[in-house]
Amino acid sequence: MSEKPPRRIPVAVLGATGTVGQKFVRLLAEHPWFELMAVAASEQSAGRVYGEVVRWRETVPLAPRIAAMTVRRSAPPLDTPIVFSALDAGVAGPIEQAFAQAGAVVVTNTRTHRMEDDVPLMIPEINDDHLALLRRQREARAWSGGIVANPNCSTAALVLALAPLHRAFGVEKLFVSTMQAVSGAGYPGVASLDILGNVVPHIGGEEEKIERETCKILGAVETGRVTPASIVLSAHANRVPTVDGHLMTVSVGLGRRVSPAEAIVAMRDFRGSDRVRSLPSSPNPPVEVDERHDRPQPRLDLERGGGMAITVGRVRPCPLLDLRLVLLGHNTIRGAAGAGVQIAELLAAEGLA
Repeated sequence: MSEKPPRRIPVAVLGATGTVGQKFVRLLAEHPWFELMAVAASEQSAGRVYGEVVRWRETVPLAPRIAAMTVRRSAPPLDTPIVFSALDAGVAGPIEQAFAQAGAVVVTNTRTHRMEDDVPLMIPEINDDHLALLRRQREARAWSGGIVANPNCSTAALVLALAPLHRAFGVEKLFVSTMQAVSGAGYPGVASLDILGNVVPHIGGEEEKIERETCKILGAVETGRVTPASIVLSAHANRVPTVDGHLMTVSVGLGRRVSPAEAIVAMRDFRGSDRVRSLPSSPNPPVEVDERHDRPQPRLDLERGGGMAITVGRVRPCPLLDLRLVLLGHNTIRGAAGAGVQIAELLAAEGLA
């Protein structure tokens, strides 16, 4: 079981003024294990008061203590053993590496390092054993810190639904079509005249990320690296005019014929390890199955498990593969900041940060 640290661990957020950065700030404001001690952003924001420079988009007020913080430069040292990165992928690489070299463990939401052989790409309920890569990373790169990544927002929800099916029956083929909320594009995101009353059938790089990351997360650590799962996967990504929540329609080909009832039992029974289940951010259960014919829906089901649980519905036979289903995940919590916080809790519980 995961024990609470003897004192709250100081943490920092990079890219703290952006959409995901703000979500990190909100989740960390009253976290039982972590104490937010630094917010960092671009050179244009550095040196200014956070509450004055941030355009706060969260539905809860910004904590006065954090609002009064001076924004720091996104460069070490920030004197915190854990650093959460919500940086733009275009600048994240060297900045995150500099923090790892300086001794901090960087939990990153950016795509920059996700597919590198020695970087754990984590969903704690599924692959907490992938943290073994961190030791190899430290040895190979000669740094005392490290980089651990959470997956793309769509991948995070999709793989939580797939993991129990893969463990029980073996996933061999997959077709997924995503309907992704506008918050996934950040702020200000998609122009209103492009998205209102419309669907945009392209999100740059999204389909490729889903296809690559899914196989890495469901893969096995062998001889110091991940051997990806052998899944043939086809993804279609669409931007739709919902605010939060990525909805996906999925067809799955399995190692054997499986009834919808068998699949539902596997998903409902799915849990992470004892240590992961006891982390403050871990939902119980991580996968909720709703058998009503018209669920899940973003407006009604998005906040299950504090935004960390995914909801699966419409589990039924598929005439082309074996099963088809619909799933929903909160893209800025389970698919971004909440996932990062949960990973950091696991690092703390394992004594790795």
